[in-house]
Amino acid sequence: MTEAPHLSNTDESPDWADRMEQAVLDAAVERAGALGWNGRLVRAACEANGLSLGDQELLLPNGGRDLAALLSRRHDARAMQALADVDPAALKIRERIARAVSARLEAAAADHEASQRCAGFLALPTNTDLGLQLAWETADLLWRWAGDTATDWNHYSKRTILSGILVPALTMRLFDGREAADAFVARRIENVMAFEKWKAGKDFDAPLRKMTEALSRLRYGARTEDAPQ
Repeated sequence: MTEAPHLSNTDESPDWADRMEQAVLDAAVERAGALGWNGRLVRAACEANGLSLGDQELLLPNGGRDLAALLSRRHDARAMQALADVDPAALKIRERIARAVSARLEAAAADHEASQRCAGFLALPTNTDLGLQLAWETADLLWRWAGDTATDWNHYSKRTILSGILVPALTMRLFDGREAADAFVARRIENVMAFEKWKAGKDFDAPLRKMTEALSRLRYGARTEDAPQ
């Protein structure tokens, strides 16, 4: 879906393709409760928008997986809209993450039945890779909103940890309610803050520096001052 498809017998502009993706997603959200998240849903949503099988294959070549990605990214966009009037700089870092996660969970809850069916679809062994990819995208978006500018290994560790919070938190929000999800997120954020405090006193680059120095000695030989007297 990174590249807009060229559909037969239609306006072939990328804008048209983007609009049609959203129209098909609207139809899918309406029908997911009754049909589930599967090939039947994809076909019904496409038929509702007058798309042939050929057009469907061009627009959504991966079927339900493409539709799941569209839904996740719509919810990401909604969360960002909800956070637009919040100044993250006025909040502590844990408050920023809690606010961001809450906005994302509520964005998904607004399409409750569709989000439930989609979550079940992404939990299938054949789709867990996509579920993890989408969770990473969401985590990256939320960290960027929170002001994270890390480019070293912290960039990846923060997103990995937040992805690990988002997936179960979303499941709890959809199946157990907001109170259970909020309590879970609060506990996990406390764990993250404890980890960040512990990590602050560690020099994780030291092993790499030592290895680099050792390899340099092997290549260039011992320095004069290191040579035995």
